[in-house]
Amino acid sequence: MSKPKSKSKISKKTKSHMVIAFLFFGTIISWLSYNFFSNINQIMKMRDEKKYLQARMIELKEEEEVLKSDIQKLEDPTYIARYAREKYLYSKDGELIIRIPDN
Repeated sequence: MSKPKSKSKISKKTKSHMVIAFLFFGTIISWLSYNFFSNINQIMKMRDEKKYLQARMIELKEEEEVLKSDIQKLEDPTYIARYAREKYLYSKDGELIIRIPDN
């Protein structure tokens, strides 16, 4: 005697629905994964840029302090006179300038 087949057969219609569902959800998962990893990449680039900009800001603040110090010095007439004598070889009346060459 032949035994009845107990295996359930999946109809072609059900198979095609499963394939369509698989493709649909696969596409959605792929799109979401792509967006996720591209956002992660952008976040990492922004962190690197933030570190660079923070370091640059510190450098600029230090430069600002130096410039503020120079401004204060240039407001002092004695400093300006001394600077002009040293840099441009100006002399006071009766003063003799002797240059000593650097070795």
